[in-house]
Amino acid sequence: MAKTDQIKTDQIKTDQIKTDQIKIDAASFNRPASKAPSPVRVAAFRTGLSAEARAAAFLMAKGYRILAKRFRTPHGEIDIVAKRRSLLAFVEVKARATLDDAAFAVTPRQQGRIIHAAQVWLMAHPEHAEFELRFDAMLIAPRRLPRHVLAAFDAST
Repeated sequence: MAKTDQIKTDQIKTDQIKTDQIKIDAASFNRPASKAPSPVRVAAFRTGLSAEARAAAFLMAKGYRILAKRFRTPHGEIDIVAKRRSLLAFVEVKARATLDDAAFAVTPRQQGRIIHAAQVWLMAHPEHAEFELRFDAMLIAPRRLPRHVLAAFDAST
């Protein structure tokens, strides 16, 4: 008799879970549909992901170890955090039609956001606090090798 009671209890629990799922599904139909991203934004996002992958591969070929990609904070994002010996490089990746266009795409406002995000990263990873820090840029253009700009900007400015 105890086994029969257990089966009935399990069936009741299963029915409750199914009912809860139906309520959740019904509630999702009442919400307005989210707006789909524009094709231009999707293409730009994919280009950025591809550029970051190319930049990471290029850095690894130069002997860097990639510690983080796309590190996000409320204040900004760091595309790549890379380490080589006692150097920690925060790398901003820019993909444009030409390397010159990519070089001019790192604005002073963006530099400030990257610096602030780097401070947050260092607080989250105190084991790297004593490393030499550098802010680099990796410039990506179609049919060209990436250009690694060492010390593209300084945190003291």
